[in-house]
Amino acid sequence: MSWTECSELRPFAAMRLVCFPHAGGSSYFFRDWRKGLPEFEVHAVCYPGRADRFGEPTATDLVAMAGEIAEAVKPLTDRPTVLFGHSMGAVVAYETARALEAQGAPLSHLFVSGARAGHLIRRDAWAAGMNEESVIAALQELGGTDTELLDHPMFRELILPYVQADFRMLGSYEHRPGALLGCPVTAVAGARDPRVTAEQVAQWAQVTEGSFRQRMVPGGHFYLADSPPYELVREVCAERGETPSR
Repeated sequence: MSWTECSELRPFAAMRLVCFPHAGGSSYFFRDWRKGLPEFEVHAVCYPGRADRFGEPTATDLVAMAGEIAEAVKPLTDRPTVLFGHSMGAVVAYETARALEAQGAPLSHLFVSGARAGHLIRRDAWAAGMNEESVIAALQELGGTDTELLDHPMFRELILPYVQADFRMLGSYEHRPGALLGCPVTAVAGARDPRVTAEQVAQWAQVTEGSFRQRMVPGGHFYLADSPPYELVREVCAERGETPSR
């Protein structure tokens, strides 16, 4: 199964946008971004163990998974390419960007959303060993999941296992020293995010030699569910002269 899916190829789009879902998320989370950003060819990353890849084992090593994603994304960089990752997806996007640049693949921009800077994340034995109840408690705190759904037997049987696997994988993540990114980075988070502070978001500036900007927007951890940051993506790329603004 492919690591990415694109519901509409756009051969004349000025740029490609590759979106990385949160823990427990799938490519479906970004299904409307194609309509919201018509000037981009939008690709969404498909993690194993869910949606169309439901029958596959879930990933256990975030850096290794990012390396595989980088191999799949590399051919897309024949056009200016932007990565956008949310929550766990921000860390996966960051590691994918590191892998791509190490191979000489150019990136136009990295957006990291709803996440503390990668080098601030420490291996977390508690997170790596989270049980079902602690995962559900974390989902309740973060929001974005219907409370009634969390108690549904089907959710616990079919969905909770890969959500739990993602939390464990992120809890096992360990940042490795290495070359700084060359691409610009924009870090964005909800002002009411219970898990991510503005100070932690600001630390993403330390991962790149390129330009950096920070945006705190209204909302909580899943601010982008109700207000996708289409204008921010468009504005940042337009300032670089790579795609027209509206």
